[in-house]
Amino acid sequence: MNEIGFTFSDTVAGYVKSYDRTTDVYVVTTPGGRDYSIKLKGGTYAQLVRNLEEPYQDCTAQLRDMLTPGRYLFTYGVYYPEGGSFTIEAQFLLFLGRKVDEYGFEQQDWWVKQVESLGHFYLKAQFGNSPIDYKNYRTTITLNGEKAADNYRQETDTISRLVYGFASAYLLTGEDAFLEGAEKGTEYLREHFRFYDRDENIVYWYHGIDVHGSREDKVFASEFGDDFDAIPAYEQIYALAGPIQTYRVTGDPRILSDAEMTVDLFDRFYLDKHKGGYFSHLDPITLDARSEALGPNKGKKNWNSVGDHAPAYLINLYLATGEDRYAKMLEYTFDTIAGHFPDYEHSPFVQEKFHEDWSHDQTHMWQQNRGVIGHNLKIAWNLMRQYGLTPKQEYEDLARKIAEVMPAIGGDGQRGGWYDVMERMREPGQEWNRFAFHDRKAWWQQEQGILAYLILCGVLGGDEFRKLSRESSAFYNAFFLDHDDGAVFFNVLASGIPYLMGTERFKGSHSMSGYHSFELCYLAQTYTNLLITGKPLDLHFKPRPDGFKRRILRVSPDILPAGSIKIDQVWIDGVEYTDFDSANLTVKLPASDSDLRVKVRVSPTKAR
Repeated sequence: MNEIGFTFSDTVAGYVKSYDRTTDVYVVTTPGGRDYSIKLKGGTYAQLVRNLEEPYQDCTAQLRDMLTPGRYLFTYGVYYPEGGSFTIEAQFLLFLGRKVDEYGFEQQDWWVKQVESLGHFYLKAQFGNSPIDYKNYRTTITLNGEKAADNYRQETDTISRLVYGFASAYLLTGEDAFLEGAEKGTEYLREHFRFYDRDENIVYWYHGIDVHGSREDKVFASEFGDDFDAIPAYEQIYALAGPIQTYRVTGDPRILSDAEMTVDLFDRFYLDKHKGGYFSHLDPITLDARSEALGPNKGKKNWNSVGDHAPAYLINLYLATGEDRYAKMLEYTFDTIAGHFPDYEHSPFVQEKFHEDWSHDQTHMWQQNRGVIGHNLKIAWNLMRQYGLTPKQEYEDLARKIAEVMPAIGGDGQRGGWYDVMERMREPGQEWNRFAFHDRKAWWQQEQGILAYLILCGVLGGDEFRKLSRESSAFYNAFFLDHDDGAVFFNVLASGIPYLMGTERFKGSHSMSGYHSFELCYLAQTYTNLLITGKPLDLHFKPRPDGFKRRILRVSPDILPAGSIKIDQVWIDGVEYTDFDSANLTVKLPASDSDLRVKVRVSPTKAR
């Protein structure tokens, strides 16, 4: 019973162990430690991994010479059940570089080129060849970049996430169209989605607007299942993501004012001043987190309401301002995570849902007692960012714990990549944690794995972290880049084949916009260059005449260990400029009546 007596095709990721030219058979060792013997055949072909907008690079003629020990590659082939086991015949091979230890995505500008391509895709998809006008923005973008129908809903979070993407693309490239997209999107958010409560002197953000020709209807409370008729914290959090990344470029004081009053909203209404942390939802009428009208969301806390402040806006707000208020809020956030989220005596996953008193909520809606792989990895990644500001041992310990546990539980040791949602506990007799819904892999969870292991490797060192960062980056760049239509796929099957069904075939949706893929490019290039390969990184800014207090431009690309990077050179309007503090990563801007074009080159302080 349950005998696998049929053929099927699948992917094998692994390091070449040996190759026998007489039999045309090579052996690979998978990331999970299993050895597989694979036979080449007459029709087997091979290619090199390529970036977006790069041409197909065939290496079929060289493939046998490239099967050298230690090389990491992907094989897609057919399994034939014979001889008491399986014969695997290769259909195609995908190499990650021309040499054994070469990985294309570790090039000094790999991720810069990728973010540039992403930026062009979304500019064209949303605005075509017309001037950038967010009245024409659509939440839903199809696989090939087409927009939805005339009557539509625009959502605050998805616009903000696209704005984040454009701002990040500008930081890496200095291309004016990206900054225009970021600034116009920020202005559109302020004009159409921002609500200033004069009585409370706070700012909060509408869920979205329904556009009917020239008329628009505001949608205040969320209308999504988990958050229906409530103001979820994560929507207010992500409303700031794009504007704050834009603020880092321009210093627009109106953005800073909005951010300060939105943080006031968090501190006055979401913050639990008695038991700690941030509530996940507010009643839209009373702004009460304990309102009976919230139903199953009454008095709840979760990963999004506590942890998402940091990556979405708070780290960038601190980097741009240097304000102690935000440094303290960051530390409070990570102290809360380290104090309440670990649950390793029961499960290999952190706990993500809580009641008001921090007891575990394991019956909430779809999540029940399930763990999200990406959230675990995201915690490890962001703990190591905060470690650069407040290097507490408990941050390092929890980040290491997650990093050591996740590969065997949430990682695919056969094909590479990271899974989605899994049951936190095993039932009696089970040897594997079960998938909650499917074994597909989402683009955003790959981002968390790549960034987690890149920063762990860059800050703590270690061959295993370097290996895992490469394997994570390899799967993403091998299978998520859409070389036909542009941008990246939402989901792929476990094997890496794109999954193009329902909303998961879209390039824009309630779940997908210009955030995770752009953020990945921005920070993967930052960590790779500055923490791992020892290459410089160029960053671009365009401060307004009234931007940034005391005309101090803070240019650190992320929270990195103190003293690990420095400013090498600065150019303002194309002319080299010397009034900067290399160690403290600040530039004293000259007085000006117009925007300044600032290019900053940062580099590691030590050779690597």
